[in-house]
Amino acid sequence: MGRAPGMVDVAREAGVSHVTVSRVLNDHPSVRPETRARVEAAIEKLGYRRNSVARALKSRRSSTIGLVLAGAELFELPRVLRGVQTAAQRAGYWVNMASWQGGTTVDLAETLRRLTDQAVEAVAVIADRPLVVDALAGIATGVPVTVIMSGNVPNPDIGFVELDQELGARLAVQHLLGLGHRRIVHLTGSLRTFDARARVEGWRAALKGVTEAHGELLEGDFTGNSGYRLAHYLVTREGHERPTAIFAGNDQMAMGVLAAFAELGVKVPGDVSLVGFDDIAGAAYLVPSLTTVRQDFVALGERSIERLLRMMRGEPASSERIPPELIIRRSTAPPGRP
Repeated sequence: MGRAPGMVDVAREAGVSHVTVSRVLNDHPSVRPETRARVEAAIEKLGYRRNSVARALKSRRSSTIGLVLAGAELFELPRVLRGVQTAAQRAGYWVNMASWQGGTTVDLAETLRRLTDQAVEAVAVIADRPLVVDALAGIATGVPVTVIMSGNVPNPDIGFVELDQELGARLAVQHLLGLGHRRIVHLTGSLRTFDARARVEGWRAALKGVTEAHGELLEGDFTGNSGYRLAHYLVTREGHERPTAIFAGNDQMAMGVLAAFAELGVKVPGDVSLVGFDDIAGAAYLVPSLTTVRQDFVALGERSIERLLRMMRGEPASSERIPPELIIRRSTAPPGRP
């Protein structure tokens, strides 16, 4: 035919009316079985596919949720996406993804507009930087929006769900303080990210008011290479006392620290205790096994969609922080104890 087959073509092939084809497509009970069989055979023969976007625009129901990946430093993204997909499918929704890798508020607004033009019923935004939150503050989408992983949003119409990064950092540092450590260095991830900044706040809060506690902050970028580089610096620099404990910005940085210390002959935890963050796969099998903060990224994705669905039912936007869990393994011990 030189074009995609339409309902009129199906009706002509099956020898029925356009209305009958519509009733078959919408599973109307008034269609006789033999008529339904003829229409379904015609659909199969012609390869007819209904225009779901046009149908959604007409009915205002697409059974689709938009998802924007906003940022390049979205660690553990596969687990978050698994949670998003699981919760959406459980509720009978598909997920339509788009990406925004920085730029102007206008660019982000255009990304959201393109999704809403495809009749998505709501939008979830996975963000790695406060910049995204600032950009969203003044954007009107016409559909419910929830932000994942990037802190509170100064817009009462937008909800957010995040893992409590500050609490996780406090748990890590309080564990080290409880073991007797007072010189605790924090190797951060990139401070342009929400996660890194929140963990710094937790580290500072835990040290505040503790007698003789001394902290030092060195910025990395969440990679193993930055952990390796900063660990070398801590050991080889002159005129500074070596810390007795390190709180690494994440487990990848902690692995870099372990590699550097192995080269330099620094024992963990005999010389320096080490705590990571995230509890990535394999953290329990490092040498020594890594004390770290476990975050449930699958639950984060699931809870974000569940909150979005409640907003779609008319509930007001709200915020939620999911508490992490400290996992104690063999990389931490009291100062000087092997």
